[in-house]
Amino acid sequence: MGIVVNQAKDTFHLYNEEISYIIGILPNRQLGQLYFGKHIHIQEDYSYFLEMPVRPMSSCVFDTDKKFSMEYIRQEYPVFGTTDYRMPAVEVFQENGSRISDFCFCGYRIEEGKPKLPGLPATYVEEENEAQTLIMELADNVSGMSLELLYTIFSKGGIIARSVRFANKGEQDLHLTSAMSLSLDLPDREYDWIQFSGAWARERYPKERRLEQGIQSVGSMRGNSSHNHNPYVILKRPFTDEFQGEAIGFSLIYSGNFLAQAEVDTFDTTRVLLGIHPFGFDWKLAPGEEFQTPEAVMVYTDQGLNHLSQTYHRLYQKRLARGYWRDRERPILINNWEATYFDFTEEKLVEIARKAKESGVELFVLDDGWFGARSSEHAGLGDWVANPERLENGIKGLSERIEDLGMKFGLWFEPEMVNQDSDLYRKHPDWIIRTPDRKASHGRFQYVLDFSRKEVVDEIYNMMEKILSESKVSYIKWDMNRSITECYSSVLPAQRQGEVYHRYILGVYDLYERLTSRFPKILFESCASGGGRFDPGMLYYAPQCWTSDDSDAVERIKIQYGTSYGYPISSMGTHVSMTPNHQVNRRTPLHTRANVAYFGTFGYELDLNALTREEQEEVKKQITFMKQYGHLFQFGTFYRLKSPFKNNVSAWMVVSEDKKEAVVGWYRVLNGINLPCERLRLQGLDASMAYEINGDGPAHYGDELMYAGLVTTDVSSGQADKPEELSQDFESRLYILKAVKGGRQ
Repeated sequence: MGIVVNQAKDTFHLYNEEISYIIGILPNRQLGQLYFGKHIHIQEDYSYFLEMPVRPMSSCVFDTDKKFSMEYIRQEYPVFGTTDYRMPAVEVFQENGSRISDFCFCGYRIEEGKPKLPGLPATYVEEENEAQTLIMELADNVSGMSLELLYTIFSKGGIIARSVRFANKGEQDLHLTSAMSLSLDLPDREYDWIQFSGAWARERYPKERRLEQGIQSVGSMRGNSSHNHNPYVILKRPFTDEFQGEAIGFSLIYSGNFLAQAEVDTFDTTRVLLGIHPFGFDWKLAPGEEFQTPEAVMVYTDQGLNHLSQTYHRLYQKRLARGYWRDRERPILINNWEATYFDFTEEKLVEIARKAKESGVELFVLDDGWFGARSSEHAGLGDWVANPERLENGIKGLSERIEDLGMKFGLWFEPEMVNQDSDLYRKHPDWIIRTPDRKASHGRFQYVLDFSRKEVVDEIYNMMEKILSESKVSYIKWDMNRSITECYSSVLPAQRQGEVYHRYILGVYDLYERLTSRFPKILFESCASGGGRFDPGMLYYAPQCWTSDDSDAVERIKIQYGTSYGYPISSMGTHVSMTPNHQVNRRTPLHTRANVAYFGTFGYELDLNALTREEQEEVKKQITFMKQYGHLFQFGTFYRLKSPFKNNVSAWMVVSEDKKEAVVGWYRVLNGINLPCERLRLQGLDASMAYEINGDGPAHYGDELMYAGLVTTDVSSGQADKPEELSQDFESRLYILKAVKGGRQ
């Protein structure tokens, strides 16, 4: 790993064993993008990477030069209107009405490690020589705006972390109306674009299409990263698949409005932009004020999509998630929501917890309905005080009873929201986000608190801190069930209303930071109607997220498969729920529900008392199994093997770091009859090790299992000699691999 600066040639080369990233200073003192990709040798001169073709009808920078037009040059942080007509990375609105800027290079510095981003989540380092950061200093001498481009290269992995810091060093007020975290110009368009899109209960489905001339983008203008589109996209070469080929990932560590965009010009250059969505964004910088963009993380690979994902998994597990729970196996929990909804008493909750404890569950979580006048979704949000009619001993008394059973206790909050029917709203009706003299829209009969205001965040913090300090709470499920409408803050002046969306997210981060600092051993799980804010920004504060409100096992195969492209399975909240399922009314075998949920943090979303005795015994075995293999599931190397979006049969697997253990998940949605023979090629094993499968039969070398494949052929329906061999719809199996001495016996 290193950063090589050639001042004679005006080039900067960031590199490690896997990648190179090369920047050059252009003749007009702006920065040019010379190369990003697989590691190449360090040389004196990379000038041949800078192509400046002469094209007719071009606008040119210099009076006597018909060749130098920014329209055809790959740049690092482009502006619009100074001969470049593509979408810019930055736009500054000035007092005279101009939006033209000219950010010229004026210096650089190199820092060991990685600087923190004030008030924002970001990746970090812990060890010496783990990363270096190049900071490029640019300035626009007319407006007085300066900026610093931050590039961090890590010692391992094809990773570049990027962000931008702005400072108004002039004498006039300036307005940032666009401030991307990342811009990357690529020399061709031979890529397939993959986005991760959906809606509530079907989040993060991969959608793939070929890049063409024009603009392709996804984003959110909802105030949260959203169920609809995730702040993560991939560009891959057309021949790239899970196991081979080039790809670049672009991930934004941010939880609010975002834009991910690829623009292909008519000469097939591709510009990728990633950052805060410019629609409605207007950040005023008075003289002396600064602004920091969120961090974007680029990852390059030439080894396929699994390798790309695994790079993100390792980075986000170990250098984005933080604190006590980062490296610990997560407790197996049971949540009462689908068991009781709002209909519960303290005794009913203890009854559910007692049966769960008998089965081996470690954590009982009380969901919505415990506070204020909350007996439905119409009232109570904002009043974070236990309802004595339901919990006569309060949260303190209930949590102590749960701990007396030998379990930990968890609690649900939705701190960013308020009902009109609440004491908080009656006392502070001006604390919601709404536009003056216009109707305020509701979502699920609730309104969004104005977290851009410190006094609002302070009030919610004080209520939550009181409960948590008085009670025995080991886990918090932090929900968020609606997007922002009528975005306006009653305390900001007119010229700062374009800051509300971002200030709101900064308020959310501030509350998270204060609570996680005050209670460092509490496990936080983020939630937003399931996966409506499943993004890297949340993982900085909460190492796991409720993956989706859709807990149906068959649907979850797709949701978890799509999520795994950018996020580790240790970040996915995965539960076994009731059947028929409460979202899709499907009846799914108990073993399949568990076989999907194992590949995540694992828990139950039901009342175990409602199961048959046989099912209760099966649950005990599931929990014993998860405790045995929990570390492997949550921290092993994950591989996607067969996509549920393309096949009736899908599969994935996880392999231990030493490659001595692996678990393969195999899933078939609909049964068939007289089916063909099937094999599944495994990944990540040691070719020279022999593996026993499910504890019996001959051992097979890793090379056999990876190159010839694991035989998964089963008896077709109606043809089995024994009833227990009969297959069915929504079937699944686990294959447990353990290395043994010697080869086939």
